[in-house]
Amino acid sequence: MAEFSTSIVIQAPPEVVFAHLVTEQGMVAWMGQHAELQPPGGGFAVDINGVLIRGEYLEVDPPHRVVVSWGMAGSADLPPGSSRVEFTLTPNAKGTALDLLHTGLPDSRAQGHAKGWANYLGRLLLAARGTDPGADTWTLGPDARRAEE
Repeated sequence: MAEFSTSIVIQAPPEVVFAHLVTEQGMVAWMGQHAELQPPGGGFAVDINGVLIRGEYLEVDPPHRVVVSWGMAGSADLPPGSSRVEFTLTPNAKGTALDLLHTGLPDSRAQGHAKGWANYLGRLLLAARGTDPGADTWTLGPDARRAEE
């Protein structure tokens, strides 16, 4: 199994960034077209251009930390809830340091998720500071699509 980690600094307070992780309106501002979120302890469902991400909220500590299980509906190698995504938010002089750790990824999914997270965290940087990041056009590459079939 693989893991992916990265850190970014967002020019917004932790409370604003946190809202983008636990509210449906906040989530679709940066990731996906539809979300059904039920924190704490409930379902985590985000539809990203035909890819159905499904899991549950495992930990919610406002406004410091959000942990969700993560997987893809219909996937044999990354089924719903089979991996874990941790968002840790720390206030700093510029706003919020966000540390992301995605664990339990099949090796075949690590590169695609690294590219996906780079795309989406860039969108979160904009959305959390009140800038519209535009339409979400992220798609899985052809290799990842084949793995789903």
